Amino acid sequence: MADDQGRKSRDIFSESTRLIPGGVNSPVRAFGSVGGQPFVVDRGEGPWLYDLNHNRYVDYVMSWGPLILGHAHPSVVAAVKSRVTKGTSFGAPTSGELELARIVQERMPWIEKLRLVSSGTEACMTAVRIARGATGRKIAVKFDGGYHGHSDSFLVKAGSGLATGNLPASRGIPEEITSVTMSLPYNEASAIEKAFVERGGEIAAVIVEPVAANMGVVPPEPGFLQLLRDLTSKHDAVLIFDEVITGFRVAPGGAAELSGIRPDLVCLGKILGGGLPVGGVGGRTELMDKLAPVGDVYQAGTLSGNPLSTAAGIATLKALEDNSVYSHIRQYAEDLTGQIQELFDQHGRNVQINRVESLFTLFFADRKVTDFESARKADHKLYADFFRTLLTNGVFIAPSGFEAWFVSAAHGKEQIARTLKAVESFLEG
Repeated sequence: MADDQGRKSRDIFSESTRLIPGGVNSPVRAFGSVGGQPFVVDRGEGPWLYDLNHNRYVDYVMSWGPLILGHAHPSVVAAVKSRVTKGTSFGAPTSGELELARIVQERMPWIEKLRLVSSGTEACMTAVRIARGATGRKIAVKFDGGYHGHSDSFLVKAGSGLATGNLPASRGIPEEITSVTMSLPYNEASAIEKAFVERGGEIAAVIVEPVAANMGVVPPEPGFLQLLRDLTSKHDAVLIFDEVITGFRVAPGGAAELSGIRPDLVCLGKILGGGLPVGGVGGRTELMDKLAPVGDVYQAGTLSGNPLSTAAGIATLKALEDNSVYSHIRQYAEDLTGQIQELFDQHGRNVQINRVESLFTLFFADRKVTDFESARKADHKLYADFFRTLLTNGVFIAPSGFEAWFVSAAHGKEQIARTLKAVESFLEG
């Protein structure tokens, strides 16, 4: 790397720290848990990410999940270009909102109605508000390490950036708000059963990542999701699947399709907007009609259903009608993780690889990772070394051991080869 090229990126980030808190607009981007200074991105192309220093990386962050087709996919770019010439925002209905809702319902028939918002955080916040409005109850149950956005009531034992930065989850949030959120161990049946025995009449909702992906990828134990369905049905509480990450990623119908469990409400984001800002909450009509203007649960947003986001989302979901995309990313993830495991075994090194379809995480641990506590006990200092070695060798993975790796339809043999070479460099270093 030429020094003047490196200086350009360093100077931009240095100036960013003067004008933007920490120099970033989302904390994990600061590389706080892995060390070093984050690079500044110039562009993305297919499976590649290019920084301002003209370095090229195999990208496994993929904007944290939305880019299932790869960077700058031609159909998505064309859709946004076509739409933007007609205007960027109107504050009034557009036909794109209806078209996107129709596609979502086709993929997820349990979503009878859909309200579009601007982020996954808004979707989860709105879903719990609907549940509280419908039941007249206060308590929302979540699970340790589950991250459902940064709205006040969810920042209790949360994963993602909070776990990465070791931040006190309730800082700046009144105890009166967090007191109505109950956080329980993920995959622990006895804990949720006890909660419903003791306080079932007060629980408005259970919100869960049906495949946890914000403490790293942690699949549900057999029967866990069914237990949540049974308990919420028995106690007239609302079961909410947070599928912001898993929606349209692990299957056309998301994790609900994989598990065969039908939630009452579903939170969507990421792939729903094809890389542009979007969120959505959908579910049974009687619950969705609690929202204004039909009902008395209020939610609004100036940019909700933004025409550029809906155009990108429609183009992405239409491209996913080709089921070969799912078979490709599943096979890629299976091949890559299998070969990484072989390399670790050959070098006598411990690693736990959790994978569900194309989502996976490497944990530097000697025991199976099944919940937030076991994810926390993994060697995150070693993960930081792993991250830096891979980055040096042209592979960009999440700058946190509590996140998933994302692959796209654009990833192929060249990217696998480069990734394995980088892993070997770490193991031999």
